[in-house]
Amino acid sequence: MDYVRLIGVFWLALLVLVLPTYAQRSAPSATGQGNDISSFFAHWDERALRAQLSQPNWLTPVVTSTARLKQEIRYDISWQRNRDGTTTENYGGSKGFTTIPIDRIEISVNLPPYIVHHEPNLHDGFGDFSFMAKVRILAGNHEKGDYALTGFLSLSFPTASYRNGSPHPVITPTVAGGKGLGDFVYQGTFGSDLPSTQTAILGRRLILNNAFQYRRWGKFWPEMEVNSNFYCGGPNNGRKQVYLTPGVSAGRFLIYRNLHLSVGGGMEIAVTHFHSFAHQAVFTVRLPF
Repeated sequence: MDYVRLIGVFWLALLVLVLPTYAQRSAPSATGQGNDISSFFAHWDERALRAQLSQPNWLTPVVTSTARLKQEIRYDISWQRNRDGTTTENYGGSKGFTTIPIDRIEISVNLPPYIVHHEPNLHDGFGDFSFMAKVRILAGNHEKGDYALTGFLSLSFPTASYRNGSPHPVITPTVAGGKGLGDFVYQGTFGSDLPSTQTAILGRRLILNNAFQYRRWGKFWPEMEVNSNFYCGGPNNGRKQVYLTPGVSAGRFLIYRNLHLSVGGGMEIAVTHFHSFAHQAVFTVRLPF
C-alpha cells in the first residue's frame, strides 16, 4: 500500500536525522561511562530547552500550526455554526500532550475530542485519536534570522463513536514555515489529508493556512489568519473553501518554574460561496513547559 510506504519513508528519514545526533550525545565520556536510559530521561528538559532556545520565540497562532518545536499541554474548544443554523461544539480540538524527546524532534499525542451536536438525528460522542511527529529542518532564533522550517506527519485512527470521525485512518503530511521581521511574524503550513482507503469516495483535501501576527506589549499577539481547503475527489471534488480568522493570543505568563500559560481566541468566517460551516469561534488554552 502506498501509504504504508509513505510511513516507512518518513520514519526512515526521522532515524537518519536523529541517530547521528543521539549517537554523538550518547558516546562514552572521558571516564568511560556512557549515558544510560535513566540519564536520557534525566536530561530530557535540558535537551528540550536547548531545542527551543535555538529557534524563534513566536506564539502559536489560534488555528495555524507552528513550525516551532514545543513542549506543552493544549486544550481547544470550538463552537461551529452550521449552514442549517445548528451549532456543533468540539471539546478538545484534537489537541493533547506535546514534547521534545530528542533534538529537532517533537512528538504529539492528541486525545479524541468530544463532539456535541444539537440535532436530534446526530449522536454526541468522541472523535478520532491522532498522533503526530514533527522534524525541524531549519531554524534560527531572534539573533540568527528569526525563521523556522519543519516537516510534520500526522496519523489519525478511526476510534470515533457514532460517526464523529473518519471511517478510515488518515495520513496528513505537512510542511510548516515562518519568518519574523521585528514584531511582525508570518507563519504558514501546507499539507494534505490522505485517507488510507476508499480515496475515490472520501476524496483528498489540500490544506493551506497562513497567519499574520503582530507582537504588542511583549505578551499580546493580534493576528489575521487565512485558512483554506481545496478538495480533490470525493463528493466535494473541485470545490474550495476559505475562512478569514481574526484573533488574538496572549502569553507566555509564568505560573511556576518552567510552567507557563497562553490563551487565545478567534472567529473563523467563511468568505467563499461553498463552505462546510458558516463561522466558528475557537478558544485555546496552552500550558507550555
